[in-house]
Amino acid sequence: MMKSSQPGKSGLKVEVTNISSHGIWLLTRDKELFLSYDDFPWFKDVPVKKILNVEEVTPGHFYWPELDVDLSVEIIEHPERFPLKAKMNNNHNNLSCERQKAAQISLRSCPC
Repeated sequence: MMKSSQPGKSGLKVEVTNISSHGIWLLTRDKELFLSYDDFPWFKDVPVKKILNVEEVTPGHFYWPELDVDLSVEIIEHPERFPLKAKMNNNHNNLSCERQKAAQISLRSCPC
C-alpha cells in the first residue's frame, strides 16, 4: 500500500491508495475518491513521489505542493460541474492556464 502521510507533518490524514493507468485513488477519513486522468490531467505522467505528496489542509480540501494543485471533495466527486480550463504546456513541461478550473484549483506557479 502506498503511503502519502509523513511523520512530523501537520494536517489531516489522507493517503493515496492506488495509482493506475486510468487515475489515482485517494483515501480520506471517511471515503475513497477516484481522480481520473481525463478529469485531472495534472497527475498524468508525473513522478509517483509527487502524487504521493498530498496534504488535507482542511477537511475536504487537498493540496499537492510539488504539483501546486488544490482540489476539493466537490470537484473530485463532480468534475462535470467544473469544466476543465487548464492545459498542459508541452514546451515547458508544466501547467499553463487558459483559465483556472472554476477558481477552486490553484495553479499558483502558472503565469495567468
